[in-house]
Amino acid sequence: MAEHTHDHHEHDHAHHGPAPAHAGHGHGGGHSHGGHSHAPATFGRAFAIGIGLNIVFVIIEAVYGFASESMALVADAGHNLSDVLGLVVAWIASVLVKRAPTARFTYGLRGSSILAALFNAVFLLVATGAIAWEAVARLIAPEPQPVAGLTVMVVAGIGILINGATAWLFMSGKGSDINIRGAYLHMVADAAVSAGVVVTGLIIVLTGAAWIDPLVSLVIAGLIVWATWGLLRDSVVMSLSAVPPGIDPAAVGAYLRDRAGVSDLHDLHIWPMSTTEIALTAHLVMAEGHPGNGFLIATAAELRTRFGIGHATLQIEEAGGPACALAGDCTA
Repeated sequence: MAEHTHDHHEHDHAHHGPAPAHAGHGHGGGHSHGGHSHAPATFGRAFAIGIGLNIVFVIIEAVYGFASESMALVADAGHNLSDVLGLVVAWIASVLVKRAPTARFTYGLRGSSILAALFNAVFLLVATGAIAWEAVARLIAPEPQPVAGLTVMVVAGIGILINGATAWLFMSGKGSDINIRGAYLHMVADAAVSAGVVVTGLIIVLTGAAWIDPLVSLVIAGLIVWATWGLLRDSVVMSLSAVPPGIDPAAVGAYLRDRAGVSDLHDLHIWPMSTTEIALTAHLVMAEGHPGNGFLIATAAELRTRFGIGHATLQIEEAGGPACALAGDCTA
């Protein structure tokens, strides 16, 4: 995941003296809650424009696709329809991630953006399967009525403009938010698919080979699967709270172990809170006890700057203390 450079407000709480044990580890030190990363600038306008344009285009493309007996146009219309739903889901998620935390949802609804990306990937693959099924059926039993190649070219050409313009609206956020990247990839794929359909129409006009239409539909389906696979992989990994791509947990652990006064480290966890925010928890063993709030603030700031981790919680433990013994990883 891309590193974030936004300014954040620090929340640091120091606890001195022993505290009750929790999950087998005593709380002897402090907790540093680093700044909370925020999603990129709102894309509400981009979502509204993209959804509106694509709904109109889906209707036009479906009508002319069935009228011209073009499976390629119908396939592209189905793909665009799935993108409309995908954009709606992504937009809802982009709003939900801004909801304030509650007593039950202590991180708010940030994780909804991960679910939206996963939904988009799965739904797109299902829609692609339906398109491929129909294309194979057309290859086995071709339609008797010839495909109107010129109509296919004109309608698909409009699709290139609409999908290209919509993709441009999401371009600035594709590198920092997998949810926005999903919307962007959908639109880029659609523009490429429409270009392929234009070529299909041209071949039909020049050669009269109607079988090329369902064949191109299968090629389109393959391209969609190829473009969507990365989104599916990343969203599944994030939904399982794996360390986000681009972050080396060994490097993070090495940085924390190298901090002044730290003799050991255990229970290091790094996971995505949302498609743009990363959280970390770790237990730091320090022979001289709690180092003070300055240490926590500086460490959280460095984690944010160096690794893009915006929400860090650090627990301080004294070397050889009860928490260390319970953890089973005391140092000599």
